[in-house]
Amino acid sequence: MANSPQAKKRARQNDKRFAVNKARRSRIRTFLRKVEEAIASGDKSAAEAALKAAQPELMRGVTKGVYHKNTASRKVSRLSSRIKALG
Repeated sequence: MANSPQAKKRARQNDKRFAVNKARRSRIRTFLRKVEEAIASGDKSAAEAALKAAQPELMRGVTKGVYHKNTASRKVSRLSSRIKALG
């Protein structure tokens, strides 16, 4: 348990940051799930539109420190190749 004022403040900051990051991760996962559902339905145009919406969200997660740059790039790459295979 945090005892010093500095440690207590740091614990509060960590809680706030955790909540923000959790919300951001959840939002990104929602966008990715929409892409997955569009791919599963076989609708190429809907999948492309969903990926186009998900890509900036993923990259925003990178700039905010939620995801690593290579992780986001890998996800985009794999989804786009799956969409390309639909055609």
